[in-house]
Amino acid sequence: MSQPQTAPGPGAASPLPGAEGTVPAVLAIDAGNSKTDAALLGADGSVMGTARGGGFRPSAVGVRTAVDVLADAVSRARQDAAGSHPLPAVQQVMACLANADLPVEEEQLAAALAERGWGKDVTVHNDTFAVLRAGLGAQHGDAAPCGVAVVCGAGVNCAGMLPDGRTARFPALGRLSGDWGGGGGLADEALWHAARAEDGRGAATALATALPAHFELASMYALIEALHLGHIPYARRLELTPVLFKVADGGDAVASSLVARMAEEVVTMATVALRRLDLLDADVPVLLGGGVLAAAHPLLNDRIGELLARRAPRAVPRVVHARPVLGAALLGLDALGAPLEAHARARRHFEHGRDGGGHSEVKKLH
Repeated sequence: MSQPQTAPGPGAASPLPGAEGTVPAVLAIDAGNSKTDAALLGADGSVMGTARGGGFRPSAVGVRTAVDVLADAVSRARQDAAGSHPLPAVQQVMACLANADLPVEEEQLAAALAERGWGKDVTVHNDTFAVLRAGLGAQHGDAAPCGVAVVCGAGVNCAGMLPDGRTARFPALGRLSGDWGGGGGLADEALWHAARAEDGRGAATALATALPAHFELASMYALIEALHLGHIPYARRLELTPVLFKVADGGDAVASSLVARMAEEVVTMATVALRRLDLLDADVPVLLGGGVLAAAHPLLNDRIGELLARRAPRAVPRVVHARPVLGAALLGLDALGAPLEAHARARRHFEHGRDGGGHSEVKKLH
C-alpha cells in the first residue's frame, strides 16, 4: 500500500493584510470530474457571488482547456457578485481540484491559475482537502482544523490535517499507487465477478443478472459486448455501484464481500493517516465523503464504524454532506487568518442552500 506524505499544507494561517485599507477576499474553487463550483467571499466570510460550471479533467483535455472551464465559472461568480456588491480585490485564490493528486501537480496547476490573474496569492490542493475542511465544523475545527477525511466517489482518496498545517495524503493514482475501490473500482469488480459467474469460471452471484438488467439487457455477455463496442459508454458503469449495494443488501455473498473489502480499504487509509499524524490516540473526527460514503449504505458504513472502533477507538466517524466548495472557502479564510465569525458566516450561507446545492451536514456515524 502506498504511504501518505507528510508536509506543510492547508490549515496554516497567515495574518490578515490591511495596510492599504483594501478588503481582502477569497475566490474559492472546488472542481471535480463532473462539475466546478466557484464562490467569491469577503474577508468577513460573506458570500458575494457564486457559479457552477463543468467538470475539471486536465488529464483528458489538457491543463489550458481544463482551466478555461474554471475560468467560465469564475467569471460568472464575479458577475454574480457585481450585481449587488462592488467587486473586492481578491487576496487569496483557494482551489481544491480533482486530478491534483501529487504535490508537483498542485504546483503546476497553481502556476496555471496564477497566469489568469484572479488574485494575489494562489493555492491549489487536491479536492479531498475541501471535503475534509468542510466537515471540520465550528464545534471541532474552525479554530484549529484537525482530522482525517476519506473520500469515496468515482475513486478513493484520503487526507489528514493538523492545526499547524501539516498534512498526510496518498498519491491516489489507482492501482498504480496501491488503491482499490471507489465507485469505479466497485463497478469494475462487480462486472468481473458477474462475467465469471455467467460463464462458469467463478462463484454464482445475483450480480450476473442484476447488472445487465440495469441496462435492460438479458445477459452479461450482452452487457460486455455493449460496453466493449461503445454502445453503452464505459463511464456509465458507475451506475452499477448502487446495483452492487442492492444485491449485497439481499444477502448475496459475492456482492457482500466487495462491500466488506471497501470498508476495509476506507478504514486502512484512515488509520494510516491517523498514525502518520500521531492522532491514533486523539479524539478527532474521521470524515467520510463522496457519493459512495454519503449514500450511507448500512452494510458499508456500519462495517466502517465497527472496524474503526477497533483500530482507532477514539476517532469519531462522521458522514459529510456539506458542499465541498464550503471547504475551499474555509481554507481560503484560514489562509487570510480570518476570525471565527467569518467562518461561521460562510457556513451559514452554504448551510441555507441559497445556491440550490442542498444543506451542508455532518452526521455522526452510528
